[in-house]
Amino acid sequence: MYKFLSVRTKNNRIASNAFQSRAYLQYAFIFGMLLFSFSLSAQEGDDLGTEVVNIVKPYTPTISDAFKVKETPALNDSITTVKKDVQYSIFSVPVASTFTPAKGKAATVEKTKPIKLYDNYASLGFGNYTSILGELYSNFEISRTDNAGFFFKHNSSQGGVDGIRLEDKFYDTSLDANYTSRQKDASYRLDVGLEHQLYNWYGLNENYNTLTDETLATIDPQQSYLSGNLGGSIAVDDSFFEKVSAKLRYLSDSFSSSEFNATLAPEFSFPITDVLVNLDADINYLSGSFDKGYLRNVPIKYNLLNAGIIPSVTYVNNDLTLGLGVAAYLGLDSENSETNFYLYPRVNVSYRLVDELLIVYGGVEGNLQQNTFYDFKEANPFVSPSLQVMPTNTLYDAFGGLKGKLSNSIGYNLRASFINDDNKALFRLNEYRGIQTEAEGYEQGNSFKVVYDDVKTLSLFGELKVEVSNSFSLGVSGTFNSYTNEFQPQAWNLPEIEASVFTNFNITEKLYGGASLFYVGERKDLFVQNIATTTSTSTEITLDGYVDANLHLGYRINDRFAVFVKGSNLLSDSYEKWAYYKVLGIQALAGATYKFDW
Repeated sequence: MYKFLSVRTKNNRIASNAFQSRAYLQYAFIFGMLLFSFSLSAQEGDDLGTEVVNIVKPYTPTISDAFKVKETPALNDSITTVKKDVQYSIFSVPVASTFTPAKGKAATVEKTKPIKLYDNYASLGFGNYTSILGELYSNFEISRTDNAGFFFKHNSSQGGVDGIRLEDKFYDTSLDANYTSRQKDASYRLDVGLEHQLYNWYGLNENYNTLTDETLATIDPQQSYLSGNLGGSIAVDDSFFEKVSAKLRYLSDSFSSSEFNATLAPEFSFPITDVLVNLDADINYLSGSFDKGYLRNVPIKYNLLNAGIIPSVTYVNNDLTLGLGVAAYLGLDSENSETNFYLYPRVNVSYRLVDELLIVYGGVEGNLQQNTFYDFKEANPFVSPSLQVMPTNTLYDAFGGLKGKLSNSIGYNLRASFINDDNKALFRLNEYRGIQTEAEGYEQGNSFKVVYDDVKTLSLFGELKVEVSNSFSLGVSGTFNSYTNEFQPQAWNLPEIEASVFTNFNITEKLYGGASLFYVGERKDLFVQNIATTTSTSTEITLDGYVDANLHLGYRINDRFAVFVKGSNLLSDSYEKWAYYKVLGIQALAGATYKFDW
């Protein structure tokens, strides 16, 4: 097999003709050889026979068969021209600019005078019913990390409730001091306080209207309370031990009553990836005694210890916050030799459906609440010093609601709950056993005792807050409660409806004020008459609902000195807050406040 290569060189036409001539000679030679072989075979076919000979020679090209192509062939073209180098130059012509930029001037910002802050202030006011209001607050910066302060407050009135024949004055004086220290890794706080209160059991029923003033003068209705407290807390940063707080409180009164209460609450936290594990403890020890019972010379003592441990897990992920826990309490009643164990759920969940606009929340919680004589007299100062004191067992408080912000200045909260309480404390009138001028001032059927009942409460709550600016804020809230009692006929002295409206405003830079309006619905109480010569009778008392309107205005004379006026119960409704206990009418008070630094 033969192959012919055609290679272009600079003399390609001459090379091509020579190559073709040589090829023709080769074809002629091969053709002649074939004819010669055929003739030999014909001549010798009869004598020698035929043989076939195949000559095969593969094509093995060599370098000499073709000319190499140069990588850059030389061109021999008459039209080829040489490129010329082009030289560029810029011909600049100066242009005179007539533009003159206007000089900028920074906009002036109206500067407000910074508010001068003072560490101390004193306030004093006087009003009708010979009322006095005094306050003094002072703070001392001991060092960059240590501060000390104290707060003194006095509120009193010489009384004058319409239609009252017994002494009805009151006063409340307290002094609190604190010391705080903020170190690099921990902070400390120490609190100490004293309080002296004076009240009178002036709420006599209609049976005393027939007595002369001389006979009534033999009744001493005065009661005074003296209490003191000492407490403190330690908070540690970057530690599984988070905080511990402790408090000691002592209370005594004019009738040799005494109470000692000690609480301790350590808190621990263990963060694990996205989960926060909390371990809290709650220890509450209460011991107290009353000199005697109501119209009985039998002393009353109580000695209670509640110790609880509360583990919980908190998970936060974007819009979801979930808390799961349990509270286990051990309750010891030494006086009655009783030991009880309590277990409560602690579940809380909230989910942001629409950012801060709509948040859904709910949960169920239980608790063992330690009732004290101090708490009872704070809620109702007309209780008798002859109470039965025991804890309230809240089996569960199941709740759910919606909250959020309609705008940056408007917030709301809607909540529904169902509470199941065992041994819920209710205030009720002590029984009336006839006029006994020789008895104590609270033993005239004019004081209150505490009764306990198992109560289920359905509660609906709504709240709306508006904060337009520092110049105006408004709040509206309302609560509806429905009670179901196990033993008592009514949930004594608990209203079904409560509502309030409050506002704070700045009329001008110097003139400011605020107002509040409270409504409390009807309440029930029980008047029990147990006289030896008659049959014991019980009569339910309905206390009308009431509205209490309050207003205060102030004027800043300068950054140190301001004057104010306050008005209370402006509707002049001498309502009964408790059975047979009317309140003062319109109360007005004026005074001044002075701020200063030592």
